[in-house]
Amino acid sequence: MAMNICVCIKQVPDIQAPFRIVDGRLQFDVERYVLNAYDASAVEGALQLVEQHGGTVEVVTIGPASVSESIRKALAMGAERAYHIEADPSDWDSATVATVLAAFFRDRSYDAIFTGKQAQDTDAGLTGTMLAELLGLPYVSNAVGLAYENGRLIVTRQGDAGREIIELALPGLVTISNDMNDPRIPSIRGIMQARRKPIEALTLSDLGLSPEQLRPRTRVTGYRPIPPRASGRKLEGEPAEVVRELVRLLREEARVL
Repeated sequence: MAMNICVCIKQVPDIQAPFRIVDGRLQFDVERYVLNAYDASAVEGALQLVEQHGGTVEVVTIGPASVSESIRKALAMGAERAYHIEADPSDWDSATVATVLAAFFRDRSYDAIFTGKQAQDTDAGLTGTMLAELLGLPYVSNAVGLAYENGRLIVTRQGDAGREIIELALPGLVTISNDMNDPRIPSIRGIMQARRKPIEALTLSDLGLSPEQLRPRTRVTGYRPIPPRASGRKLEGEPAEVVRELVRLLREEARVL
């Protein structure tokens, strides 16, 4: 059975670029933006499945005109079509992003929705699971392996105590870890073909969303540098004395014993 997989992608600041915190806001010294690494792994995972079993891979993103570079990269990797929801999500929270994506998917047919497990700019890791809830879909988070058998996805996810293998009924949603694969580098042919692939532009009005639905429920009030760690303490003396002093410190000061 061929699958229609839609991957939600996001363009984020390049975390390799130098940045500073100025007046509680992040200020990048170089305005360099890239496709979120977790989303690139989600695109790769979708492409591998359709190469094995047939189907199509589409991508959807929210952002201003500048996100076109990340859209083209996903198309150059092998996605067949893209949807660009034209909006500025810079002040949105995860719930608002999920609300917009849910409006996009509500009247569309698909077998699976893939997202990165988190975005490199906020590391919140909430949008995918919120989207699944809004659409009433079963989902698996933090996937590190994917297979397709008998009309279901077999998802290997990284849990707290080890790896779990979960059978997911379709349609369903999976959030993908960047530990799952190494996204392919687009070929020259892929880059050339991407220029001819369709990108459908949509507005928030096209999705029937009201200003009230777009009002964030949380907001970032500012950023602060991580406070420096306190200096360590070196214990000297005979081994037995050092051990006794260490135990005392753990019991009386650290209070972990």
